[in-house]
Amino acid sequence: MNQHFPKASPAVAALLLSSATAQAGAADELIAKGDAYCEELNAQEALKYYLPAENLEPANVRLLVRISREYRHLMSDAVTTEEKLRLGGIAIAYAKRAAALGPDNPDAHLAVAISYGKLQPLESDREKLETSRIVKSEADEAIKLNPHSDLAWHLLGRWNMGYAEVTGAKRALAEILYGKLPATTYGEAALCFEEAIKLNPNRLMHYIELGRVYSHMGRKTDALRLITKGLGMKDTEKDDPQSKLRGEEELIKLR
Repeated sequence: MNQHFPKASPAVAALLLSSATAQAGAADELIAKGDAYCEELNAQEALKYYLPAENLEPANVRLLVRISREYRHLMSDAVTTEEKLRLGGIAIAYAKRAAALGPDNPDAHLAVAISYGKLQPLESDREKLETSRIVKSEADEAIKLNPHSDLAWHLLGRWNMGYAEVTGAKRALAEILYGKLPATTYGEAALCFEEAIKLNPNRLMHYIELGRVYSHMGRKTDALRLITKGLGMKDTEKDDPQSKLRGEEELIKLR
């Protein structure tokens, strides 16, 4: 049996619209405050604003991507492996929610890739292999949706470099245990980092990672130049100190 409900009066409709507008405004204000702390790389304070904003707008894809990023930053600062895994898991959960709600949003797919990538150093060899497949798939999707994403190209470069480093007996043993590994080269990794630099020449990690790749390729002069350039740039992002540490370690090998 059909049920008939009275239509909302213009006054009620206006009230509902006003309430929704106010809620969106409140969320925007919270996000703006969180963004200010994000700029200072203060994840703990940023989340104090992002999480209440999420309560107001739980389907806000851009906000979920932000929250995922802040949990990754907390993960970087955590001391114990257990805490790193917990925070990394939260970052992944938010990133996956963002990708599910915004399948055409490249930043959401990139957040999934980066979040899984952050967990890899803490995983077993078998888990790393499974995780790397997700990283590659999500990075590819991010680039498909936004070919101008320097971070996606950087991540793809890191992925290629990771497998290029597995050679000889180590690769043979790994394939016996886990099946065939992706066949990548340092040249493919270099192309990705070169593209990242073209798209955004202001990220020091692009120069350092390309320099590290060139070092493996025997291009010592280019490697020294790029790593030195990256080390001379100002830290602006959470991972910059770690990138510089890798660069300094590579310089020691080159000298």
